[in-house]
Amino acid sequence: MGLGRLEGFSTIITGGASGMGRATVELFLDEGANVVIADLNQPNAEELLHEMEGKGFGADRVQFVRTDVSKEEDIVRVVDTALKSWGKLDVMFNNAGIDGAYGPVTEIEVEHWDQTFAITTRGVFLGIKHAARAMLKQEWGGSIINTGSLGSQTSGGGPLCYSSAKAAVLRLTQSSAFELGKHRIRVNAILPGIIYTPLMHRGKPERADVVSRAVQPLPFRGEGKHIAHAAVFLASNESEFISGEYLRVDGGLYAVGPLSHTPMVSPSTKRAGMNFGLTGMQGETRELNPE
Repeated sequence: MGLGRLEGFSTIITGGASGMGRATVELFLDEGANVVIADLNQPNAEELLHEMEGKGFGADRVQFVRTDVSKEEDIVRVVDTALKSWGKLDVMFNNAGIDGAYGPVTEIEVEHWDQTFAITTRGVFLGIKHAARAMLKQEWGGSIINTGSLGSQTSGGGPLCYSSAKAAVLRLTQSSAFELGKHRIRVNAILPGIIYTPLMHRGKPERADVVSRAVQPLPFRGEGKHIAHAAVFLASNESEFISGEYLRVDGGLYAVGPLSHTPMVSPSTKRAGMNFGLTGMQGETRELNPE
């Protein structure tokens, strides 16, 4: 069990059914929080609920709402679920995102670009908007946490569209922190490095180890638990004087320098398409003709 740093906190975790989100759900529960899992992948979420039930966490502590974070009505429903279940909302972790559109900039489809921003950026905006509406009614405010990316700060940390969407998340984080601070609502972002999750290794676990050993200073791979511990800190009262901050959890990767000079990400020149990650939605791949 945890230290009880989130005892009685009402929390929402988007993208909570797998990877970093799943690890955060588990740690939040151990730390005493009540959790609404918001995710598009229902089978993964139901599997997690079953596992948590086996650990003694029933419907009074953890619930699931199938959610497309790009749809405002879905986010409203998630926030309403937390409010109806526990009478308040202390923490909103806007973690859901996808790899999205990939390929050379000359080959990215406009539809794929828009879908990437809808989930990765609009989803964070909607999470902030409706969490803040609930938190404004609370004299103690609340904590909003957004998942960013190293790719938002330097080239080579992700596909062009993904990095652009995550850069927007960082500006949204700081601007919201500025606006909401007077209401005691803190807004921060976590910037993961190479984190060993199904979305990262895509069925090839050795990939994460090879890449992390090649470029990051710390000699062990990043795990979902490392993001979860950062989220607990930013959610808890231990970080009550921190807002508008970007917390890199990357094994020192950013300290290496421009990621475009590392083998972390190579721009795709052979194919283009759309990757919906672990949402359960079918992606697209299009082979490109060589020049």
